[in-house]
Amino acid sequence: MTDLSFNPARKPQIRELTFEQLLDSDEAAALLKIHPKTLQKMARNGEIAGVQVGRLWRFRASVLNEWLEHKMAS
Repeated sequence: MTDLSFNPARKPQIRELTFEQLLDSDEAAALLKIHPKTLQKMARNGEIAGVQVGRLWRFRASVLNEWLEHKMAS
């Protein structure tokens, strides 16, 4: 059985969170040298990872880089 009681002598583990800045469609498309609408269509079809917030799409630069490296290797 797990003891869930509070123990002040025990220090809670605090993880430092770092967030990667998200790129909008225009910024991400410029990196890939494609049209923003093409990138949005690819994201809608699941070809590339993106997050839709309302009507706007956001992309992580690291995900775009991994996707591009994968495409170049194949």
